[in-house]
Amino acid sequence: MDKTKITGRVAYHDPCNYGRKSEELFGHGFYEEPRWILDQCVSEWVSLHPDKGTQYCCGGGGGTLQTPYKEERFIYGRKKIEQIRQSDAQMVVLPCHSCHGQIKALLEENHMNHIPVKYLWEVVADTLIVDAD
Repeated sequence: MDKTKITGRVAYHDPCNYGRKSEELFGHGFYEEPRWILDQCVSEWVSLHPDKGTQYCCGGGGGTLQTPYKEERFIYGRKKIEQIRQSDAQMVVLPCHSCHGQIKALLEENHMNHIPVKYLWEVVADTLIVDAD
């Protein structure tokens, strides 16, 4: 992994389904695994605060992205936008498709669409060193 490929502060968002919901259903929340992956790929990253099991939901889960309740999603997502602002992040990383769509929409709605939102796998792909030999 080449940590110089992604510069600037990266913020990590804990999705509800990967954390609290997995912990509830399967006895293990995926909190440390994505952080280990980020450690391999990025030099400067922070968790959005609060994090892990106390993280705020972004408002995009439970199929809400497919509903006509856009205004309600944006109201619910105000806490997430505040977390992102406080983190001083130049990129947001997460592993969840629903969170990805919601956070992108929240950033655009709040005139913060200069902050890219990436899946965790994209960060891995972006920093992976492939030997051409």
